[in-house]
Amino acid sequence: MRPKERPARDRLDPERLAEALADAAGHRLWIAYSGGLDSHVLLHAAVGLRERLRLDLHAVHVHHGLLPEADAWSLHCACVCAALQVPLAVHRLALQPPAGASLEAVAREGRYAAFRALLQPGDRLATAQHRDDQAETLLLALLRGAGVHGLAAMPARAPLGAGLLMRPLLALPRAALVDYARTLGLHWVEDPSNADLALDRNRLRHLVIPPLRERWPALDRTLARSAAHCAEAAALLNGCADELLDGLATDLPQALSIHRLRALDAGRRKLVLRRWLLRQGFPLPDSDRLRRILEELLPAAADRRPLVAWPGCEVRRYRDALHALAPLPPAPGNAPLPAPASPLSLPPPLGELAWALADAQAVQARVSVRFGASGLRCARPARPGRDLKAAFQQAGVPAWLRPYVPLVLVDGELAGVAGVTLCAGPLRWLRWRGHPWGDRGWLRAEVVSGDAG
Repeated sequence: MRPKERPARDRLDPERLAEALADAAGHRLWIAYSGGLDSHVLLHAAVGLRERLRLDLHAVHVHHGLLPEADAWSLHCACVCAALQVPLAVHRLALQPPAGASLEAVAREGRYAAFRALLQPGDRLATAQHRDDQAETLLLALLRGAGVHGLAAMPARAPLGAGLLMRPLLALPRAALVDYARTLGLHWVEDPSNADLALDRNRLRHLVIPPLRERWPALDRTLARSAAHCAEAAALLNGCADELLDGLATDLPQALSIHRLRALDAGRRKLVLRRWLLRQGFPLPDSDRLRRILEELLPAAADRRPLVAWPGCEVRRYRDALHALAPLPPAPGNAPLPAPASPLSLPPPLGELAWALADAQAVQARVSVRFGASGLRCARPARPGRDLKAAFQQAGVPAWLRPYVPLVLVDGELAGVAGVTLCAGPLRWLRWRGHPWGDRGWLRAEVVSGDAG
C-alpha cells in the first residue's frame, strides 16, 4: 500500500500528534531518542509542534555501552539534535549483566532507571512505541502466562519517577512512521541487534507475526484493541484493590495488617499484594514468589523472620505487619567507628549522624559508633537498665533492621540508639538522617535528652 492510500487513521497527522502531546504544553518535554527510525520520527514531528504547543523540548539519549556502534550512535544523535536546535542529554550506563540474564531486560531496566533519575516534577518523557510494538508486547505477555495487568501491555500514559511517561504514537502502525521518515528524507541508525533471532521480541517480529498478518491483515489493530480491553479490566481491578488496601492499613506507613490480609480469599490476597507492591514502585513477583508470600510469610509465627525476595524487592514480616522494601545492603561491620566530630558520614547508604554532648563533657569525651553489637545495656535515670534487644522491641524496630542502627558510645558506654532512644548519660540529642528507612515509621529522625524511656 502506497503512503497516499493509507487510511487517514493510520497516518502520522500533526493534529493527532498535537492532541496526544497537548498535556506537555508549557512543560519540559524530553524525547527518548535512540537514533533509530521510530524515535527520530517522534523527535522531528515534535519539533514541528514546538512553537504551537509551547514545548520546552529536550532529547535524551542513553548510551548502553553494549555494542561497538554505541559511540557512533551518540554522535549521530548529537548531530541531529544540533541541526534541530534541541538540547541533548547523553546518559552513559555501566551495565554488567549477570550470567544468564536477559541482555534486553537489563538494558531496558538501566534505560528507565536513567529516565527516572532525569525527570523533575512536571517533566514529561515521550517514547516512540507504536501499535506494532503494542501487538508484540501483548503476544509476549500471552506467551509468558501474564494476567490481565500484563495483557494490558503498554499504557499511553503512566507515572515515571517525578514526571510522566507519554507514548503519543501508540495508536499508529510502524508503517506510518516509515512513510513519514521517507517522505521527509530523514536519516537514522540501524541497530544490528534488531535482527538477532535469539531475542524473543525479534523472533516474534520476524518469524511469527508476518504469517499471522498475512492471514489477519488487521492483526496489530485487533491486538491493540484487546490490550485496551485488558487495560480497562485492570483499571477496575486496581480500584477494587485500592478499596481493599484502605482496610488493611497499619500504624506503620506502607505496611499491611497480616491478620486482616489473611481474612481475604486467595484471589483478593493476590490482587491486593500486587497492587500494594506496584503502588510502592517495586517490580512485581512471579507466580512462585507470590505463592510463597501467601504460604510462607502470612502464616509464619509472629517471632519468625521469613523472607521472600526477587530482584529489586524484599517482602518481610514483623509482628502483624507485612513490609516491602528495597534489598538490604551488606550490614556494617561490628568494629567501633571513631566519631571525632559531629556530623559523621556513615557507611553508604546509612546517611549521616549528628549529636550534641553536655558542654562540660564535650571536650574530653571519646565518641564512637558501632553496629550490631551485643551485650550492651541502656541505663535509665532512676529505673532499671535494659538490654539493647529490649529497647529495640519496645520501639518496634524489626529484627532484620537492627544491625543497621547506629549505636553511639561515649567513653565506652552506650549513650544512645539512633532513631530509638537516648540512655542516661552525656548526650543531649542524637539525629540520624539520610538513611533508606526514614519514612517507614520504625525509626525517628531525632531523639533528645530525657528520652530514655
